[in-house]
Amino acid sequence: MRIRHSRLTPLLAATVGLVAAGAFTVPASAAPAGYSPAQLARVDAAVAASGVEGIAWHVDAASNRVVVTADESVSAAEVATLKKSAGAEAGAIRVDRAKGTFRPLLSAGDAIYGGQYRCSLGFNVVKSGVYYFLTAGHCGNVANTWYTNSSHTTLIGATIGSSFPGNDYALVRYDNTGLTHPGGYTAANAVVGEAVKRTGSTTGTHSGTVTALNVSVRYVGQGGGTVKGMIQTTVCAEPGDSGGPLYDGTKALGITSGGSGDCRSGGTTFYQPVPEAASAYGVTVY
Repeated sequence: MRIRHSRLTPLLAATVGLVAAGAFTVPASAAPAGYSPAQLARVDAAVAASGVEGIAWHVDAASNRVVVTADESVSAAEVATLKKSAGAEAGAIRVDRAKGTFRPLLSAGDAIYGGQYRCSLGFNVVKSGVYYFLTAGHCGNVANTWYTNSSHTTLIGATIGSSFPGNDYALVRYDNTGLTHPGGYTAANAVVGEAVKRTGSTTGTHSGTVTALNVSVRYVGQGGGTVKGMIQTTVCAEPGDSGGPLYDGTKALGITSGGSGDCRSGGTTFYQPVPEAASAYGVTVY
């Protein structure tokens, strides 16, 4: 995961800060005891089409609701817009509040550097004997070439592909043969309730719990762009941690995408699942 001799830690500087989701809850309106899968799918689509930024949402089978986590930028009027978008099925929406703002963050620091940005390396991967690493797509979008230092004197390699929004993953090739790229991980799917760790170039290693899967997130200031299929956790993160790895022992679970909050007061973070990213590029985590 780390590139020896270059002190690269897994994480990109284009992260989204998180907030502790569920700190406040907006009571749901009176609703029937249960909703069918078709109704929940319609409500999920309505939330996606609402255009409200600063929210994360997913269908929660346990509560039989579409759970929406709204950051502090979401006004009461926008919450009303969310409910209105679902029409007669508005009762299927449960709104939880989170501190801070869901956004991607870019900053300078000791990690991997491209253009004017700093990000973090996620997981090393290989395909047909060629070595690469995965990082966040919003990092891959802003730089064609990556270096081990801010002065851009030690080359790592080129961005081969990136996907953001929609997804949040990118692939960078190792073009500098002087860099080593150790492994020790296997791609795996996260599970709700799983204890996980995240490593980033800004805040180092922190732990938390997976709280939801298949979450859609619309970050603030991204022109309405939405990322889907994310892992939601209670792990904190700060600017510069984007692109770094989410893992459980030797299981490579996710790539840091964004969130709100910080590592002093806590936060909520979202991660691109590793198996999807590896499959998209036909690479193997090692």
